[in-house]
Amino acid sequence: MNRLSKDDRSQMSRDYFQSLDKEKLVEVAGNLHAFAVEQLERLEQNSNNSSRPPSSDSPFLKEAAEFDCGKTQTANQHKHLTDTEDLESEKVEEKQKQKSIAQGFGKRLPSAELRLTPGKQPGARGMWRTTPLVPKITIPHYPENCAACNAELTITSDNKPYMGYYVLELEKQESGVEVICQLHHYYSATCECGHHTKALPGFGYVSVVSGRSKDLQLQEYGLVGPMLVSFIASLAVRYRMSRPKIQEFLLEWVSVELSIGTLDRCIREAGIACAPVVKQLLCELQAAEVIHIDETPWYEKGKLCWLWVAITNTIAVYHIGSRRKEELLHLISSAFIGWLVTDGYGAYSSYEKRQHCLAHLIRKAIALTQVVNKEASDLGQWLLEELRELIQTLSSGDGDNSDDPVPGRLYRVCLLGRAAEHPKLKALAQEILRDWDAVVAFVYHPGLPPTNNEAERALRHAVIARRISYGTRTSEGSLAYCSLLSVIETCRLRKVDPWYYIAQVIALGRKGILPPLISVAL
Repeated sequence: MNRLSKDDRSQMSRDYFQSLDKEKLVEVAGNLHAFAVEQLERLEQNSNNSSRPPSSDSPFLKEAAEFDCGKTQTANQHKHLTDTEDLESEKVEEKQKQKSIAQGFGKRLPSAELRLTPGKQPGARGMWRTTPLVPKITIPHYPENCAACNAELTITSDNKPYMGYYVLELEKQESGVEVICQLHHYYSATCECGHHTKALPGFGYVSVVSGRSKDLQLQEYGLVGPMLVSFIASLAVRYRMSRPKIQEFLLEWVSVELSIGTLDRCIREAGIACAPVVKQLLCELQAAEVIHIDETPWYEKGKLCWLWVAITNTIAVYHIGSRRKEELLHLISSAFIGWLVTDGYGAYSSYEKRQHCLAHLIRKAIALTQVVNKEASDLGQWLLEELRELIQTLSSGDGDNSDDPVPGRLYRVCLLGRAAEHPKLKALAQEILRDWDAVVAFVYHPGLPPTNNEAERALRHAVIARRISYGTRTSEGSLAYCSLLSVIETCRLRKVDPWYYIAQVIALGRKGILPPLISVAL
């Protein structure tokens, strides 16, 4: 069978089939059936049965499959409940056997239950550095006031530090960067009142996750300095490098050896430290005149979520949650009275001051020009020309001078499209007519942008990261990722160095001090 081209299929109308005799009709039907089978097999291809990457799978079909799988597992569990009860006694005996073996080896062999937890296991051999750290500079920390009577303390030269720790910190040089080792010494002093006061490392806020053995706390007592943490976060979030790749990069280029767990902690610490900055940005966002909003699929521990972005000329805020209308409350509160620039998603339709993105409509019109149906293709081409001319004439400022304004012609072609039989043409025409005030809002308010390209560009890096990492694993990871994206993109819009600012935020967060606002570069 010769492959049916688009032109071949456009000639096969109902009148053509009625004009064929029985033998020819059977032959044509057989060719169409073979073509339909070929297309169906192509549509059913996914990452499991072909060489397609997992990122090409539909997120909606994946969520439905997981739901059906969950129902099947529930049914099987209910069906084999008696078998499970019979195996309980065997599991108890197996645990007791593992416990006795572990006790016999002096806790060198962890039990089967403990072996399931990530990280270093109880009783496992620890890992240390092969070469000790050599400090380049020593930073002393002295107590300033007596903790009892608030009197100023006098530090004598014979005072000795009672504790100290090493810190690896990154310093920018004229021709590159250098990681140096700092030794922090903490001193104590005795007041005239007899009270002994010690200088202590600072402690910040704690990120609590239910079920975790140890919560993440921002503190000065640690191996990695703020600027190096900011550098690691930039490699992970901005340049989309994996933890092993970051570990390899640091070891080969700056001769710093850090574990995967330390790198992961640094990235999460940077994101959690930036969370208060995002709250300040949300307050500033409510006073904006125009906000671009868009969303894209995201995964959190394999569950389908959505990554939202709200962006202006100087502010960008990201949020991971569901696709429900209530998620807008995380970005836009009732105090916002400006304009929204969005796509045609129904969650935005209730907001009156809104501009419907014309770029989305133009892409749908381009798809209509490529359909097989000749009438739908012609109307789609007409609709595409009117949409493009609407943007062009209004950008040049002469749209109101013509006898037949573009919005009127666009409205008439949409009326023709609504009466057509082609489903996609009819759906696009109804979408424009139903949301007509939002489609032509920029005609009567010249300051509004006609497209939502700003929000789509802001999501580009996140979409690439989703294809590489398949999302985040915990709610804390989602919060850290969105906070870092928000601060990085806002600093970029305000022409501020994001990495120096994030390092400053981390240093203050480790002391429990709220970070400063992001300034706007002159």
